Order: sequence, then structure tokens, then C-alpha cells
Amino acid sequence: MTPHTTLDVSALPDHAFGHQGLVWWGTVGFMVIEGSMFVMVLIVYLYLRLRVDQWPPSAPDPALFYSTLNLIVLLVSGIPNHLAKVAAEQYALGRVRFWLVICVLFGIVLLVIRGLEFTTLNCRWDDNAYASIVWVLLGLHTMHLATDVVDTAVLSALMFTGPITRPRFVDVSENGLYWYFILAWWVPVYAMIYFAPRLL
Repeated sequence: MTPHTTLDVSALPDHAFGHQGLVWWGTVGFMVIEGSMFVMVLIVYLYLRLRVDQWPPSAPDPALFYSTLNLIVLLVSGIPNHLAKVAAEQYALGRVRFWLVICVLFGIVLLVIRGLEFTTLNCRWDDNAYASIVWVLLGLHTMHLATDVVDTAVLSALMFTGPITRPRFVDVSENGLYWYFILAWWVPVYAMIYFAPRLL
């Protein structure tokens, strides 16, 4: 009878930041899947654009004020997000708490601006194919934005109420990574919704 070989792994760490941790791989996989969704919707937008002569059809171009304000605020939000991520990777609980609260406040402001932004698209979602794809594209990004604001709020609450464990700091770090994804995708989405009608 062959003896069983065992390996003592009790000395291994129970968490890790970056690519050495499973949470990082899960987050990256999630971003790849969701990034593919954005790519598909952008392709549909361009396909529909090629099918008609006037774009947008029978509607003025979407207004730029709230969308541009959203872009600026979202870019600025990358600063407290980065500081929260760095603080988490240093296990600096006080700074993590502070910057997570700031990130939640930024997220709330962004959602309010986004709500106003929907009112300046100059079309209803069911007016025509152009209106539908614009609402889908903006709605897709809004869904990701809202989801991460809720996630950040939950993490913030957990960092105040506990239990405070070292793997919890990994959660904060990976939440910061996902915010980079949301920030980065708003740039092409913003350009497609607001400048494609003016340039294509």
C-alpha cells in the first residue's frame, strides 16, 4: 500500500496583493468579461451608424455639459481611489477609512450627475435605434458605476465596524483596481456617445 504524501502549508500567507492573490485574478477576469460587453455595444453603435445617413436621426446632438462634468469628476476620483488602494496595501486602517469615505462621496456625486446626464441625451430610449443604443451604452456604464459605489460603501462600513482582518485590505485594494476599470472605460464611452454624432 502506497503511503500518502502530505504537505504542511500552514506557514503560507492567507492573502496576497496583486497577481499573487486569487482575488486579483478574479477581478481581472471580471474586467475582461465586462470589457468585452462594452466592446460589443460599441461595435453595435458603429454598425447602426453605418446604416443611416443622419446621425442622430431626427434629434439634436446630446448635450455636453453634464457628461463632461462627469468625465472631470470621474478622473479626479481616481486620486482618492489610488490613495485608498495604496493605504490598503500598507495596512493603514485610518487612511483606508478616510479615503474610502471620500470615494463613496465621489461616487454619490457621480451618480447624481449621471442622472442629470440622462436628461440631456435629447432622446427617449425607445425613439429609434440610435436612442436605444445610446441608452444601453450609458446605462451599461451607469450599472457598473452604481455597483462599485455600493461595493465601496459596503467595504467602507466593514472597515469601520469590523472584524478588521488582513484579507479585508486585499478587498479594498482590488476594489480600487476595479474603479480604474470604470474610470478608463468612461473615456471611450463618453467619446462615442457625445463626439461620434458630431464627427461621424
